Amino acid sequence: MRIASVIENRASAGKQLAARLGHLRGHDPLILALPRGGVPVACEIARALDAELDLMMVRKLGAPGNPEYAIGAVVDGEDPQVVLNDEALEIIAPGTDYLQREMSRQLVELERRRMAYMGNRRKPRMEGRTVVIVDDGIATGSTITAAIRGARKAGAERLILAVPVAPRDIADRLAPLCDEIVVLELPEPFGSVGQHYGDFSQTSDAEVVRIMERARGNRAED
Repeated sequence: MRIASVIENRASAGKQLAARLGHLRGHDPLILALPRGGVPVACEIARALDAELDLMMVRKLGAPGNPEYAIGAVVDGEDPQVVLNDEALEIIAPGTDYLQREMSRQLVELERRRMAYMGNRRKPRMEGRTVVIVDDGIATGSTITAAIRGARKAGAERLILAVPVAPRDIADRLAPLCDEIVVLELPEPFGSVGQHYGDFSQTSDAEVVRIMERARGNRAED
């Protein structure tokens, strides 16, 4: 089924979200993007709010034989946070050994990606800050839930979730976990995230590095 797109591209989505987050300007928020697709969205928010931009490294846990089907997610940190999709687990029944192997594999990949994107730069300080978690859309909510739990664990004082598009039931489920949630579109039927974009071309690793380097340069000049 074809669903009419309502969002031009990720940059456009970021500008629209920034307009809804204008009340944060001057309050030193930390904008955390989920790579890779969330980075172009978050870049526009950080630029509009003159805010620090960093990455929230989260990886979905894929099902056996179908890595694109999320059975949960893991977020890196001193105490990695794991969120499992109970409904998916009931259907797939992957087993404890598989879950442990998949989590270990994804934690290794998280560290590799952080090094590729950020080098040896320190992970951002969240304690006592307003943290805005940004992605280019939500499907099952497992990845975002892991990110929210990770930010709470790291001491975020105020937590805001900002995404262009999400299923209404998932947004309703996530709202109590945040202090504020901003979603541009809650379409029904939902389909997939990409169906609600005019341009949903893949964000490359090189683009992530380029955006983050530019963001660091802009902050250094201020």
